[in-house]
Amino acid sequence: MSPQLFTEPGVQYWTIAVASANPAKIKAVQHCFTEVFPDIHCEVQGYAVPSGVAAQPMSSEETLLGAQNRINTLKQQVQADFYVSIEAGLDGEFTFAWMLIEHRGVLGKARSASLMLPPAALQQLQQGQELGDVMDALFGTDNIKQAGGAIALLTGHRLSRSSVYQQALILALIPFLQPGLYPKAP
Repeated sequence: MSPQLFTEPGVQYWTIAVASANPAKIKAVQHCFTEVFPDIHCEVQGYAVPSGVAAQPMSSEETLLGAQNRINTLKQQVQADFYVSIEAGLDGEFTFAWMLIEHRGVLGKARSASLMLPPAALQQLQQGQELGDVMDALFGTDNIKQAGGAIALLTGHRLSRSSVYQQALILALIPFLQPGLYPKAP
């Protein structure tokens, strides 16, 4: 089913609330919705909301819970057509992110590509540090988590946090691109 069939007749404008103030995440959401729904004007706004989990989630389960907590909090604070949450975390020696997109009781979710971290970074993360801070120290950068992320540094800027998130966000939109195949959330 084409994305145009998902859109409602006469609707030309959507508000997209992102459960983060991180520019890299907001940019990924903007690019995703613009690519998938080119005929709809999407006003994307980021909001700082708590995850309710550790600043550096250390498992897929904790990372998913953080994404769910963020989207639930955001829905209580803001009125929007779509709610989006992106939560990055660790799963063993890999970093990745969960993407959640909710619209009218339907929830789409996807997990980004995983990136193997250097042993020196993993050791510092296990001591309680956050990935962005660890990568800044290893590469001599400043606030890389709000720019290209560890992905950019480790791939020689061939990929960025935003580009990898954008791909996963498109995957999280599948229930909205194929609405007949996915039931509404309870």
